[in-house]
Formats: sequence, C-alpha cells, structure tokens
Amino acid sequence: MKDFDLSKTVRKAKQASRKLASLSTADKNKAIENIAVGIEKNREKIQEVNKKDIRAGRKQGLSDALLDRLALTPERIDSMIAGVRQIKQLPDPVGEVIDMKRRPNGLKIGRQRVPLGVIGIIYESRPNVTVDAGVLCLKSGNCTLLRGGSEARHSNYLLVDIIREAIRDYLPVDAIQILRDQDHSLVNNMLKMDEFIDVIIPRGGENLIKMVAEESTISVIKHYKGVCHTYVSDQADKKMALDICVNAKTQRPGVCNAMESLVINRDLPADFIEELLVTLQKAGVRLKADAEMRNMMIDSPVKLEVAKEDDWGTEYLDLILSVKTVGGLDEAIEHINRYASNHSDAIITEKYGEAERFLNEVDSAAVYVNASTRFTDGFEFGLGAEIGISTERLHARGPMGLRELTIPKYIIYGQGQIRS
Repeated sequence: MKDFDLSKTVRKAKQASRKLASLSTADKNKAIENIAVGIEKNREKIQEVNKKDIRAGRKQGLSDALLDRLALTPERIDSMIAGVRQIKQLPDPVGEVIDMKRRPNGLKIGRQRVPLGVIGIIYESRPNVTVDAGVLCLKSGNCTLLRGGSEARHSNYLLVDIIREAIRDYLPVDAIQILRDQDHSLVNNMLKMDEFIDVIIPRGGENLIKMVAEESTISVIKHYKGVCHTYVSDQADKKMALDICVNAKTQRPGVCNAMESLVINRDLPADFIEELLVTLQKAGVRLKADAEMRNMMIDSPVKLEVAKEDDWGTEYLDLILSVKTVGGLDEAIEHINRYASNHSDAIITEKYGEAERFLNEVDSAAVYVNASTRFTDGFEFGLGAEIGISTERLHARGPMGLRELTIPKYIIYGQGQIRS
C-alpha cells in the first residue's frame, strides 16, 4: 500500500493515548463487551478470511505447526470471545494507588498505576494475538500499534476493523491501529520512533526478537523462545509423569509453552522409561536422545535419533523432542539452567524437598511441580489473556496481563512543605 503513512499513524496513536489514559473503566468495559459481540457477529466472515490465509500459507510451504498457529477454528474463536469477556470482568489496574506512606515531615508519598502509553507489538502467525493484545491494551489504557506477519494479514486486518468499529462510541478509534503494509522497512522505521512509541513487544521466532532488540531505540520487552523442560525424577509418580509428559509435548506442539526437552533420571525403572518413550513415539513424536539413553533402549522398540549439542537448546515447535539422561536433581537443574530459555520448566516428583529445590533453583519465568508446562498462559493463569510471555528480568516476567501493562508513578500530597 503506497498510501500507508507510518508517521501519521504513530502520531494518531500518541494523541489517542492521552485521551485513552483518562477514560473511565465503565467506558472501557462497554467497548470491550462490544468487541466480544462484534467477533461473535462476524464469526463466519472471520473463518472465511482466515481460510484464505491458510490456503496461502500452504502454497508458501508453511509447516503444519505454523499452519496450526495460524488457524482460527470455531473453538479458538469461542476462546477468543471468552478471553475478551474475562478481561472485561477483571479489575482495572489504572489509577490503583499502592504503598501510600506518611513521611515524618507530613508528606504523603505513594505510587499510582498508569498506562505504559503507546505499545508497538510485532508478532508472527497467530491472529488471536491481534485480539488478545488489543483488548488488554485498551483495558489498561494503552494504545496499540500492531504489526502482524504477512501470513496472517487478511485475518489480522479484519479483526482490527471489527475492534475499531466496536469501540467507536466509547474510545478513540486510533487507540488500536495495524500497519497495513508488509514492507519490512516499516518495522525498522517503527523501531526508531521513540518520540511517539513507548514500548516495543516482539512475539515470534528467535530471529525476529533478536532483530528487534538490536535495532530498536525504544524499550523492548522480549518474549523469547520457549525451550521448556520436564524433569522426571526417580521419585515421580509414574502414571502422573506419563500423563504430564504426553500432554506437555503433544497437546499443541507448535506453541511456546510446549515441552521441548525431556530430562529423565537414570534410576527410574527401565520398563517405565521405555513405556514413556514408546507412548510419546506412538503419539507421533520424533525422539533425539543422548548416548546413555540410546544404549539403555538399544533392545527396546523405541527409535532414538542422535541428539546433537544444538538440540538441547532448540525450540522445535513441532512433534520433536530431545531426551537427556541425568543422575539426579543437581544434574537436572544444571542442565535446565544451561539450555532453557527461562520460559517454563517442570519437575515430576513426590518428594517435597526436591520440589522446593527445583522451584528455588531453576531460573525461569514459570516453574512447575507436577503439572504440564502448557498452563503458562494468560487465560489459564486467570489474566483473561496475555500480551505475551516475558522472559525478561523487568517489571514483567511470565504471562503479561493487565497489571504488567501498567507502571507506577509517584504521587505526593503536601500541606505546604518546603525542603530546608
């Protein structure tokens, strides 16, 4: 689109952000309910347009995992609508006052939550991000500049049109905008507009996130890859371990909270290890294992490929799994902290002390005991939805919901005090 004007778009967003930041929770909630109604009314049109993107993706040779991320099934549209309404029901963090204290000189000093401002979101594949991110930003008083991947452009454009129409009577329509041009130079230009954009949030592959972090003059909250591990201790309940590992890998392999590496204690019974690996293999999972595991399973029906060094830190986003053998908790923690991406990691154990050490010593945004890593999700955590899963060591870590899209500013009440 030759007539697309990025400078005009970001200026509109900055102007809208000043209005949006001061609007009432009631008006924001009315707009959000209208969005849910708009998605429901346009359900068939959304699926029709989404199928157009999927057909184009197949022609481009996108993998099954990427096509799955792209698809808006009836169930996902239902989930999208439910997520919008859950956000509506959540407390509005804007204006919340925290830590109010009175100083000896009589000054009352506290902090009040305010919106971040204008948030640029650069993402790939998943069109539901358009709705999740847009609605979370609106509820938290932030304006959104969206740049989705070309593979989902028809779905993304329609969803933004639906949102803008839905909010028209309550909020400034320019509170949510999408870059309607797939020219890659636009992203580089956008990353330099720190006068108008306050935060950049990239969601996608490793190359995208590295590029954004290197090129941006704007603060970046990185949502890095999900190299998620599950450690099966020799103290694990076997049935629980089997169920959790299969779910963590196969329930939806193309997402960032799926298990990518299975860490197994060598003292587990060999027949259980074989059962676990055979079950995963029957579910269609390719297994890449270290030499010890391959030797252990040499006479079993399990087919194990050779795991190379690169496999331990790879986010496959597919039915592929690396398998590492360890001698105990110390080795497991050391391996996970070395190769994980600080996203989500789990231990399966019935031993309390092991569980507590794992929680304390594994350096990830979400650490689990006896549960699937697939729960690292804003909806599952009760946040309504998420704008992403931050692996940063900033004010936001893990699923980012409404509160993580605000920051505190100091507010001070005086009665004429002056500093001597």
